[in-house]
Amino acid sequence: MMMIPILFLMATTIPSVEQSTPSRQPQLAAAHGIVAMTFGSGSKIYFASSQDQGKTWNAPVKVAEANSLALGRHRGPRIAILKDAIVISAVVGGTGVKQADTLTAYRSLDRGKTWTRAGVINDVPASTREGLHAMTAVPDGTLFAAWLDLRAKGTQLYGSKSTDGGLTWSKNVAIYNSPEGTICQCCHPTLTVDASGRVYAMWRNVIDGSRDFYVTSTIDASHFSEAAKLGEGTWKLNACPMDGGGLAVEDGKLISAWRRDGDIFLIEPGTTTERKIAPGKDVALARTRNHDTYLAWTKDGGIQALTPKSPKAVQLATEGGFPTLIALEDGTVLAAWETHDTIETKRLDR
Repeated sequence: MMMIPILFLMATTIPSVEQSTPSRQPQLAAAHGIVAMTFGSGSKIYFASSQDQGKTWNAPVKVAEANSLALGRHRGPRIAILKDAIVISAVVGGTGVKQADTLTAYRSLDRGKTWTRAGVINDVPASTREGLHAMTAVPDGTLFAAWLDLRAKGTQLYGSKSTDGGLTWSKNVAIYNSPEGTICQCCHPTLTVDASGRVYAMWRNVIDGSRDFYVTSTIDASHFSEAAKLGEGTWKLNACPMDGGGLAVEDGKLISAWRRDGDIFLIEPGTTTERKIAPGKDVALARTRNHDTYLAWTKDGGIQALTPKSPKAVQLATEGGFPTLIALEDGTVLAAWETHDTIETKRLDR
């Protein structure tokens, strides 16, 4: 595909925090006047914040060190910002545990300066050992987490909520049990929430030999709508591509992006018609308050993006992987990705 040059703001590097250990799998959040990031390095979880909408970053703060941390291929910590707290979730292992298997919340009450361990999210030991999960904040301050669960035969999608800033979590509930006995075993779930507090969950399913994305929603974190397939095509595959997707909601209408085979697809509001964007994998999506859609994905060892300025893919970085996007309160979008042993960020103006 012909690459169209486009002017982005300068990238900012968050240096490696651990000698000889790369920083990996960044995740972003922006709310209540805070722009924040979490990432992993070895078995340690880190937090960084920005006071100027992602132009510059404070030095990373260590959140916790575990005996083991699920990290890589969309595993790693997740972050949500509440009015009075910042909460990070991660699949970790405790003393004597060789494999990360406990989905645990950590929280800060001083805008990320100090951190304490909060509650354990999964109520069946080792059921989160696949290490793939998502977490989001609801407008009323509720937190909701979803993960690939292995408490029974096969992989299912489970969830839990917290109404006290991550200190305690509700009894786990099955979000979706596949009639095939399993959903896709290694693709991360995605969560988003609308202004009314309805939470939407997206995951890769396994139905009749196809590994396509499905979505459901809930208003009470206990009862979920009938699962609906996203997109028109299908991907017959007897393997797990280890690749999730992006999801947003606007006025009750979904915007979703995902990989099928070797290509990135997008569905925008008001339509069920999918649009093939470009070859790639590991796609991230952000939708701004100006009703603009941004995508970023990995291709050929670098990061490509789709912005409102360009109808075709543009080069965001020549090297890097696992991009993530967040819409900022000023109407722009912030991207972050891992490259070599550091994290790079870049603001994407409209």
